Amino acid sequence: MRVDIWSDLVCPWCYLGKKRFERALDAAGLGDRVEVVYRSFQLDPGFPRGETRDQAEVLAAKFGTSREEAARMATDMERTAAGDGLEFRMGELRYGNTFDAHRLVQCAAGLGTGPRMVERLFRAHFSEQRSLFDRDSLVLLATEAGVDEATAGRVLDDGDAHADAVRADLDLARRLGVSGVPFFVLDGRYGVSGAQPVEVLARALATAAGVDERAADPTRGEGGAACAVPDGAAGSGSTG
Repeated sequence: MRVDIWSDLVCPWCYLGKKRFERALDAAGLGDRVEVVYRSFQLDPGFPRGETRDQAEVLAAKFGTSREEAARMATDMERTAAGDGLEFRMGELRYGNTFDAHRLVQCAAGLGTGPRMVERLFRAHFSEQRSLFDRDSLVLLATEAGVDEATAGRVLDDGDAHADAVRADLDLARRLGVSGVPFFVLDGRYGVSGAQPVEVLARALATAAGVDERAADPTRGEGGAACAVPDGAAGSGSTG
């Protein structure tokens, strides 16, 4: 069975959802039976490349609230992440355009290290406060994820390298009606939206895999978390 996961590398719920999904795979007994395809998504594709802004400032503008309230939201997110075993350090995060970072993920996917790259970039951003927007920082992170330094440098220096693969993922997300991430497509049949609890993801995975035919229909999950996906809608694109 294959699972396609759309996420953005500066989305805290995406990192949380990734960890919950991995726990759900184990809970469903599917840890070695699922091919995971990490797909590109951008929360703010129009954000100027090469620029960064304070995360709290971005959140305040997005939700129409004060910077202080945005800071409280960030603290709440840190507590939520800690409950799932993740250390988030949201206080001094910078926000920027993730297109180049996604190009590196696509490169790593072609080399068979896509999942490792995704994890490295998530952890670098949220736990280590390392930049995903600076060329030299991205090259170093790529090498730590198993991509040759020269290869990573060439990708970033060539603005077209793997750009079509990123755009293809973004286009497919639009055609599927994905408006928020993380978004999971299970076996090309079910879409699960959001960082759902482990038990919800595990039940949906088991049902999609045919492990538990008695499990609840995942198209009727908690809060409408899952929905049917058109046949073949997730059948193309890059793999990780």
